[in-house]
Formats: sequence, C-alpha cells, structure tokens
Amino acid sequence: MQGKFIVFEGIDGAGLSTQSMRLREHLASKGLKTVLTKEQTDSLIGGLIKSCLRKEWITDALTLQLLFAADRQHHLKTEIEPALRKGKHIICDRYVLSTLAYGGLDMDMKFFKKINSKFRKPDIVFIIDIQPEVSLKRIAENRHHIELFEQKEKLENVRKNYLSLKNYYPNTHIIEGDRKIDEVFGQIKAIVDRNL
Repeated sequence: MQGKFIVFEGIDGAGLSTQSMRLREHLASKGLKTVLTKEQTDSLIGGLIKSCLRKEWITDALTLQLLFAADRQHHLKTEIEPALRKGKHIICDRYVLSTLAYGGLDMDMKFFKKINSKFRKPDIVFIIDIQPEVSLKRIAENRHHIELFEQKEKLENVRKNYLSLKNYYPNTHIIEGDRKIDEVFGQIKAIVDRNL
C-alpha cells in the first residue's frame, strides 16, 4: 500500500518547516513511517539554487526556475517515489506550487505549469497563508540575511499567486497561518487524520 504525499506551501516565514515537523512527529506517534523532505534539496542542483537565492550566484529567472524543476525531478526519482512505494508517508516542505507562485512573478505561469505538469500530484496540499508584514517580521527574528524574493511587494504578489492556485490540485487547503502554532497545527492534524 502506497504512502500519502503531503505538501506544505506558502510565502517565506509562513511556518512551513515548523508545521511539517509537527506533522512528522504526529504521524510517528501513531506508528506511521514518515519521511520529511524539502525543496530545494541538498543535491548539487539544490546547492546552485540556494546560492542564487542568497544572491551569491546571479542568473536569470528562467534558469532559476528550470533548476527548481530539475531538482524536483531528481528529488522525486531518488527519494519521494521510492519511499511512497515502500508505504512511507512523505511530508514535503515546498513543491510545484512554489515554482508557480514565485516563478510567476517574472514569467508566464502557463509555461511553468507545462514543465511541471508530469510531476506526481500530491495527495494533500496545505497553503499556509500569512500577510507579507508577518512574513518579514518572522524572517528578521529568525535569520540574519534576506533572500531573493523577500521584499514586501514581491511577497504580496507571491501570496496572490498562491491564493489563485488553491484549486490547482484537488484536496488543497488554505490554512490561516497568523495564529498560534498549536491552533494552526490543530487544523492541519484534523485534515490529515481524516485522509489517512
């Protein structure tokens, strides 16, 4: 029996890592085999992406998004799909909607939909929605550098893109992220428990 593929999406600072870790702990407490992973990965391609996001290596918007697609393909084939076939549940911090929401700032989203169209569809998607002001405040509190997309106007447009994609995959849920961590997780946990 295949595992479930659960994805967390949202603008930077939305709490994706926090909530994905909480979900892994919850599933493990129920005795379920679970893998927590994220995009960009720690692969060689993921390293190039990270360098670009930190403005250590400069490239154009199309090259960056194509690197995300290549990283995703490698991620699926080497980690996600083998684990799902073994019956493990996958929790992924960012996936296709991140490419569409962020890549759609500078280029035609239809193109990104096309190049990502063959990738595995998630079983459950959570878009954790917060205001850009909250995002920037959380980022400032948790790290010392600002990455490529972390400006108020860009984050406002990325947020709009995410909300416009709420029906891109079935079983996608918009979660209000500007609440206490336990409140946010309570809603996520209830949805996952109903689906497993």
